[in-house]
Amino acid sequence: MFNNDLLNKFQSINTPFYYYDISILKANLDALKISINNNNKVHFALKSNFNSKILDIINSYGFGIDAVSGNEIKKAIEVGFKSEDIVFAGVGKKDSEIQFSIDNNISYLNSESFQEIEVINKISSKSNKITPISIRINPNIKTQTHKHIQTGYRNNKFGIDINDLNEVIDSSNKFKNIEIVGFHFHLGSQINNNSPFLKLCSIVNEVNDLFKAKSINIRYINVGGGLAIDYSDPIDNSISDFKNFINLFNKNIFLNDKQILHFELGRSIVGQCGFLISKVLFIKKSYEKNYAIIDAGMNDLIRPALYNTYHKVINITSKSPEKINYDVVGPVCESSDTFAYDYPLPITNRDDFIVICSAGAYGQSMSSNYNLRNKLKSYYSDAI
Repeated sequence: MFNNDLLNKFQSINTPFYYYDISILKANLDALKISINNNNKVHFALKSNFNSKILDIINSYGFGIDAVSGNEIKKAIEVGFKSEDIVFAGVGKKDSEIQFSIDNNISYLNSESFQEIEVINKISSKSNKITPISIRINPNIKTQTHKHIQTGYRNNKFGIDINDLNEVIDSSNKFKNIEIVGFHFHLGSQINNNSPFLKLCSIVNEVNDLFKAKSINIRYINVGGGLAIDYSDPIDNSISDFKNFINLFNKNIFLNDKQILHFELGRSIVGQCGFLISKVLFIKKSYEKNYAIIDAGMNDLIRPALYNTYHKVINITSKSPEKINYDVVGPVCESSDTFAYDYPLPITNRDDFIVICSAGAYGQSMSSNYNLRNKLKSYYSDAI
């Protein structure tokens, strides 16, 4: 992938920067496209990557947007997504964001508390509109993922307690300016086994029966996302297993007539197409430990510092057959600014290019100006 021709092109670019391999992105989109059927609709989780070029490509495949703020809705519309292909989630929606979504006639709002439903109804009434909502339910399913990205367990802030669902439905049904058109779950992110998804399917069927018994016409069942990517071997496993993921839900959820199954996928679409490209500033040894100090920092890719996550690190310059363990660290003034500990790399020198893989999701979108460092530019395989 990182051949001499590409390395030569990198030489003329000021590091650090983000590099997107568009062929990997399109390969994932192609794999996803052939995995869904006419009863499926995919919404891309814009929070994972809001790069305009990336979004434009995703839009060309006919997928929608899962937004979690008013600005994400605005961004989606600006790059060309249709309002009716946008859904809006989030446990804390401001009144102005709710108003913006109503004004722009998005598909529906995933409502996460009864009080939120009350507020949506009130704002809708002032606008003389009936707003479609989907009730987000917390199913109390624990997943084996980092606790910070677990979103469907009883200790998480998201969704309505499933034990309160019956009462919430009955109370919400009295409102004149909302229409319940769906229900929504999201278990979390980077889930590596099927067991939680199978549990979810069983709960989905029970909830669907409950709405049917109450004569509520549910048009959309949104099961969220969570499909994991391979951070350990991203080069060989750059295409997500969409087929088995989608098939699991299509096989185990029993849709009623004209119901559509919605998915919210982010990391699995864009994660492997993005790379953080940096250069080695200094090599030093201290107390028996080797440090490769690079010019990219935790402000550029915060996941290792925030979640203690693994990202594959590659020295694409060194040809040395000998490997040494390095702590790969950035310039930010925190010890947490570390991308890898005791990581085996070929003998590394100043100005070597260091690539941090699997940076396409929650990389640039979570970046900051911490230490007053600049936000990074993006470059693309089809335009470099």
